[in-house]
Amino acid sequence: MRKFLFSCLLAGSVSVAGSAWAQGDYPTLSQLEQRLQKIGSSANANLQKLGQTSSGKDVWVLKVGTGDMDQKPAIAVVGGVEGFHVLSVELATQFAERLVSEHAEALEETTFYIFPNMSPDAYEQYHAGLKYERRGNAASVDHDRDGTPGDNGYTDLNGDGFITWMRVEDPMGDYKVSDEDERVLVKADRSKGEAGQYLVFKESKDEDLDGKFAEDLKEGIAFNKSLTYKFPVFEPLAGDIPVSQPETRAMLDYLFEQWNIFAFVTFSPANNLSSPLKYNAQNARKRVVTSILQKDEAINAMVSEMYKSTVSQKAFQQTNQGTDGDFFQWAYFHFARLSFGTPGYWTPEFKGKSNAEANYLAWADSLGWNDVFVPWMEISHPDFPGKKVEVGGIKPFVMANPPYEKVDEIAEEHTDFILKLAEMHPNLEVQNLKIESIGNGLTRISLDLFNNAPLPTHSEMGERSRWLRKIRVDLNVGSDRLISGEKIQLIDSIDAYGKASLSWIIRGKGDVSFKAGAPHAGFINATFKL
Repeated sequence: MRKFLFSCLLAGSVSVAGSAWAQGDYPTLSQLEQRLQKIGSSANANLQKLGQTSSGKDVWVLKVGTGDMDQKPAIAVVGGVEGFHVLSVELATQFAERLVSEHAEALEETTFYIFPNMSPDAYEQYHAGLKYERRGNAASVDHDRDGTPGDNGYTDLNGDGFITWMRVEDPMGDYKVSDEDERVLVKADRSKGEAGQYLVFKESKDEDLDGKFAEDLKEGIAFNKSLTYKFPVFEPLAGDIPVSQPETRAMLDYLFEQWNIFAFVTFSPANNLSSPLKYNAQNARKRVVTSILQKDEAINAMVSEMYKSTVSQKAFQQTNQGTDGDFFQWAYFHFARLSFGTPGYWTPEFKGKSNAEANYLAWADSLGWNDVFVPWMEISHPDFPGKKVEVGGIKPFVMANPPYEKVDEIAEEHTDFILKLAEMHPNLEVQNLKIESIGNGLTRISLDLFNNAPLPTHSEMGERSRWLRKIRVDLNVGSDRLISGEKIQLIDSIDAYGKASLSWIIRGKGDVSFKAGAPHAGFINATFKL
C-alpha cells in the first residue's frame, strides 16, 4: 500500500492539501559523515578518506564486500557529482546502508565502491543562509579572467535567502511570459513573430562594472565539468586543465587501481537509463570517439529496459545524456567501463504542459506546495535606472530534488536496480571438459571457457581501448610436460553466454592446475587429474 500511494503521488493523482515542500530536511555534511562512519564500522564495509577539498572538507569512499574484494567483479556507485543534486548523495548513502543491513548475500560475488559525495563544498550551499544551486568547489578562481577572482557573483536583491531570477522590462529582451503559466518566462520565437518583453539574469548586480551579471561566481571548479572527456576549455567552472582539483585527482587515482570495476552507476543529471544512448557509426569512427559503440548500445538498451521495469517513476523531458567534462561520460569513453546514469527523480508529466517549469508549478499547485515559487516582486536595481526590474521564480533545488520524505521509496527502487545489475556481472565457468588419453603417455585436455552471464566480459569500448585487462588463462604445468598449447593465454573478450575453446596436450601423469579470469570478470580455479 505504501508503494502504491507513493507511485500515485509521483503521478500527481493524489493531492495533499496544505502540505509543503520541506527544504532543509536533507542531511548536513556532519550528519552524512556520522552515517558513513556507522556504515564503515560494519563487518563487510571499509570507509576510506580519499582526500580533501581546498576548504578542508573530506571526500569519502566506501568499499563493501567480502573476501578478496579487489579480485571480484565490482560496481562503482557515485553521488554528488553535481553539488545542487542533493538527492544523489542521499541515494548513494542509502544504497550503502541498505547493502550492509539488508543485502549481505549480494556481497558474496560482487564488490561495491560507493562514492557518496564528490562535491561537498557545493553541497553545503543547500544548508547555507543564502541558498542557490551551486556547482563549484571552494577554490579561488577568476572565471571571467579580469584579474580578480570571484568579483561578480550572486546578490540576494529581495533579501529572501534564495537566489532566483531577475527580469528587466525591455523590448529588446529575448524572453516573454509563457502562455502555459504567467509565472514562467520562455524565449520568444522570432520566427513566429513573437516579441520579447524581458531581459533575464540570475539575481545579481554588475559589481565589476563590465556589463555582465553573475559571470564571476564566488565558487571554484565544478567536479562534473572538469573531467578529461571533452574537457570544456576556457569555460567557467571547468578550470584551466582537467582534473585540476584535489578531490577529482584523488578519486581518479583510486579508480585507476581498481581493475575489478565492470560498471558505474552515477546519480547525476545525465541519463542513459530512461532513454539509452544511440550508436552513430560516423562518430564511432572518429579519432576521438563521441558515440557509444555498437555492442555497448545493445547492452545499454537491455539495462535500460531493466531499469524502467524496476523504477516506477517515468522520465519527463529527458534530454541530458552527458555534458562536456562530466563524470558519466568519462567513465565510459576514457575509463572504458559500462556507464549508467540517472537523476533518480523527475517531476511527473502533468496536464500536458510542454514547458518544464510550467509543468512543475502545475504539479506543485495540485499538491498544495505553496512555497516552491518566489512571486515576482519589483525592486530598485542600480544597474537599470528607470527600468522596471522584478525578482522571482522557482526556488533553487526544488525541481531536481524531491521532498525528503519521498526519498526512501526512491532509494529502495534504485537499490533493487543496482542489485539486479550486479547479478548480471561476467561469470566464468568451465564447460565441456574432456580429458582423454591419446597414447604414448600423452593426454589431451580440452574445455570451453564459458561466460554464463548476460553481459560480456568486456565492454566494446574496453576491448577497443585495451584498458580493461584481458582474460588470462594459466595452466600450471612444467614446460617439459607441455607438448601442445600455451601455459599462459590471453583472451580479448568473451561475449554474453559466449565461450572460448582451449586445449593442451600433456605428457605424463599427475595433477595439473588451471586458473582463468580477470579482476572485473572474476577468477576460477580447477585441478585436472591425469
